Amino acid sequence: MATLVKDERISSDNWQSLEGGAQRWLSVGEDGFVADFPQHADLIAPLALLKVRGKELFARAGRSGAVLEPHEDPAALAAMLERLSLIAIRFPKFGDGRGYSIARLLRERYGYRGELRAIGDVLRDQLLFMKRSGFDSFSLREDQDPDEALAAFGELSEQYQASNTQPQPLFRRRPHEVRAA
Repeated sequence: MATLVKDERISSDNWQSLEGGAQRWLSVGEDGFVADFPQHADLIAPLALLKVRGKELFARAGRSGAVLEPHEDPAALAAMLERLSLIAIRFPKFGDGRGYSIARLLRERYGYRGELRAIGDVLRDQLLFMKRSGFDSFSLREDQDPDEALAAFGELSEQYQASNTQPQPLFRRRPHEVRAA
């Protein structure tokens, strides 16, 4: 089972994914009815399911979340961001950087303040950079050591570039030195 790192700590995961059986939630069964969502569960739904049954999902007592694939446009979630407690962005392979851009867009352009989770091929060496892009939780791949992963957040004491976690670049944060003439 994957380990969840949230706010730089190992955490338990109360969210249930609707991804595996997404067809179950989209198609009409033999009895002519579409399955009901669990009322009190915290559910993460793929974008396609949110588009079709979002009103029902948001009307429940439990919290609602979304999964974005790297090819999906975060603008599709813009109208429902206030109702989403979690957005999970999938990294299908560690070299696919589209998730970083999606995270920055959600935080900076759309002002999303809820939990932003990296899922899929999430490796220890990427965590600090994912955090700087706006992620605050990470579902580690099963072969990743959670204690080693936590150490990744403290490896660099200072970063030069501006980021979601530090909006000012280093040269703006340091007091200007006065040159003696």
